[in-house]
Amino acid sequence: MTGNQSPLDLHELLSLAAIRLNLVGSTRDDILRELAALVPEIVGNAEAQASLLQTLQERELLHSTGIGDGIALPHARNALAGIVQSPIIAVGRRDAGVPWAAIDDQPAKLFFLIIAPNLTQHLAILARISRLLRDAKLRQALMAADKSAKFIELIRLAETGA
Repeated sequence: MTGNQSPLDLHELLSLAAIRLNLVGSTRDDILRELAALVPEIVGNAEAQASLLQTLQERELLHSTGIGDGIALPHARNALAGIVQSPIIAVGRRDAGVPWAAIDDQPAKLFFLIIAPNLTQHLAILARISRLLRDAKLRQALMAADKSAKFIELIRLAETGA
């Protein structure tokens, strides 16, 4: 980065309330519904959750957000325009995995729902998560994390290189 730009810190976009390490859904739509329900700005807002779910489902029909290695990055640009003022990441995990039409045909187990108010942030978050999750040791540690706070700490450590 140059000048006074700072790198995008994913761990600062994560919150304990938006992480569920025991998703129960067994289909892509089930998981998307559970993730949408985690977005703090729309908790309890059935209409906004339904709108987000529909947008995410439409995005999946265009091309799967399963990037392989058991990871899916569901996202849709402008999904909550006017509601979300800053980037949000909702995280879910399902140890058994869910078919996601990923590029490697492996079921997805780690899910990072990305919502950003503008394209620049949207693309930056996608790129940053993709880079971090290339690390097999990090993926294994995230799968083993027993608490949401530990999950966030693992992301923070990976970002800072500690």
